Amino acid sequence: MLEDGTPRPDVVELPCPPGPLPLAQARNVGAQHALRGGADLLIFLDVDCVPGDKLVQRYCQLAASEKTQTVLCGPVAYLPPPPAAGYQLASLPGLGRPHPARPVPPEDGVQRGGDHALFWSLSFAVRAHLWCELGGFCEQYSGYGGEDTDFGQLAARRQVGLTWVGGAWAYHQHHPSPEPPVQHLHDIIRNAGVFYRRWGWWPMSGWLREFERRGLIVFEHRTQTWQAVADK
Repeated sequence: MLEDGTPRPDVVELPCPPGPLPLAQARNVGAQHALRGGADLLIFLDVDCVPGDKLVQRYCQLAASEKTQTVLCGPVAYLPPPPAAGYQLASLPGLGRPHPARPVPPEDGVQRGGDHALFWSLSFAVRAHLWCELGGFCEQYSGYGGEDTDFGQLAARRQVGLTWVGGAWAYHQHHPSPEPPVQHLHDIIRNAGVFYRRWGWWPMSGWLREFERRGLIVFEHRTQTWQAVADK
């Protein structure tokens, strides 16, 4: 929220039981709170991301100028571990490295016709009316993984475009995470199953194949599900 031109955080509490965090539900609750406050453009940013100084400006510019319905995604740069004194905001553009599998348009440019399978929720924006038409994130997902790919498919099914917005940078703060993210293994195989039942194909296939190669999961052909070996 803005008061006298000064941003002020407006925290919305979402009680949840022990277990996987309800990330999809939390985004929906936050969006509904913003809509009740009269928002006409919703901008989503993951908690571990820092917005660049033009992120809001660029999203607003494109939302105002686009003639067709589209979901807007900005590029995200991954930061190295912070120095002892922490990150300096002015230094982030020189430190971050873009994700190699995501488009990076020119700073004042756009790339339309994006692949919906590459949609991610780290940083994106959507007009309020379009958000309502799409229905938000599917709350069958809990914990890590899958809900953003699902949202991309909701947009694709309605023939809503995906536009990458140059200059709308966000900076992902460094935190240790193994590759593949074995700490989220149970979330990933559970949410992959939700996605498969909804869309008929497996998301996060690279992680699933690597988990299988390491002997951490097996595919049960009878039930068409992935199972953690430790649970068998």
